[in-house]
Amino acid sequence: MKEFGYLRPTDPAHAVELLAADPHARYLAGGTNLVDLMKLGVERPRLLVDLGRLPLRAIEPADDGGLRIGALARNADLAADPRVREAYPVLSQALLAGASGQLRNLATTAGNLLQRTRCLYFQDITKPCNKRRPGTGCPAREGVHRDLAVLGASEHCAATHPSDLAVALAALDAVVELLGPDGARTLPVTDVHRLPGDRPDLENRLLPGELITAVTLPPPVPGARSAYRKARDRASYAFALASVAAGLVVRDERVEWVRIAFGGLAAKPWRARTAEAQLLGAPADDASFRAALEAELDAARPLRDNGYKVPLARNLAVRVLSDLARESVR
Repeated sequence: MKEFGYLRPTDPAHAVELLAADPHARYLAGGTNLVDLMKLGVERPRLLVDLGRLPLRAIEPADDGGLRIGALARNADLAADPRVREAYPVLSQALLAGASGQLRNLATTAGNLLQRTRCLYFQDITKPCNKRRPGTGCPAREGVHRDLAVLGASEHCAATHPSDLAVALAALDAVVELLGPDGARTLPVTDVHRLPGDRPDLENRLLPGELITAVTLPPPVPGARSAYRKARDRASYAFALASVAAGLVVRDERVEWVRIAFGGLAAKPWRARTAEAQLLGAPADDASFRAALEAELDAARPLRDNGYKVPLARNLAVRVLSDLARESVR
C-alpha cells in the first residue's frame, strides 16, 4: 500500500489551491478510473483532493438556451435527465453505452472526459510505454494493437481515448468551463484532448491545477436529429472499437447542418470536419454519406491488426446518418 494524503475542500477555489501547491496531487471525483490506476501502480499521487463535497452537480438551463452540466453530475443522472433525453439524445445514448449501471452511478461528467487510455501497455507497469514513461518506447505498435488508434497516432503512441461521453460532447460543440490558479476560462471540448505527437504523456490542454467546473451545451439546433452508435466486442461493459455521434438537419432532401464525431479511433474524440464540409448542401443519401466519410477516413493509418476499424467506422457512420435522414422526412 502506497501512502497518500487525503483532503476534502468545500469550494472549487480551495481545491485549485490545494492541487496547485503539490505537483504530485490528483483530483478525485467518482474514482472509477483513478482508483483502478492507483491499484495498478500507474498513478501514485502524494495527495488526493476529493471533490465530492463541491457544489458542482447541478444540471441547469444556460443563459443562451442551452444546458449547463456541473462537472460532478453523475453519468446516470445526466443520461436520465428529461432535458437531455429530449433535446440532446446523442448525449443520453452515449452515456448509456458506456460502462455499467453501477459505474454510471459513480462516474462524473468531468472524470469521464479526462479518463485515461485502456491500452494494455499503459496499464502494465512492467512494460515500456511512452505515455507513462516518456522515451521508453511503444511496444503496442508491433504488439497487441487491435483496439488502438488508426487516426492521429504517432510512432510514439497509438493509444485511444475510451470515453463515449466525450464523443457526443465533441459532436454537440460543447464547451468546458475551467477554474485554475490564474482564474476562469473556457475551452471547446474538441480542443481539450491532444494527439500524441512526440509527447504522448501530454494528454490534454488543461493547465497545471486547473479544475473542470462545468460543461455547457449550446441550444439545440432547430429540426436537428441526433444519435450515438457504438461497435464493441460484447453487448455491454466494453470500450468502443469504433463509435459515432452525429447530428443532422435535412431540408429539401439536402444536408443543411451536420455534425459527426468518431470514438475509438484516436487519442481524442475525432471530429470529422472534412466529412462535414463535404456534406453541406449535398443530397442526404447513402452515396453522399459514404463518399464524405471515405474522404474523412482517408487520413487513417492502421497498424498491422486494426485496419478493420476503417470500414467499421465508415459503415457505422453511414448507417447512423441514413437513419437520421429518414427520421427527418417523417
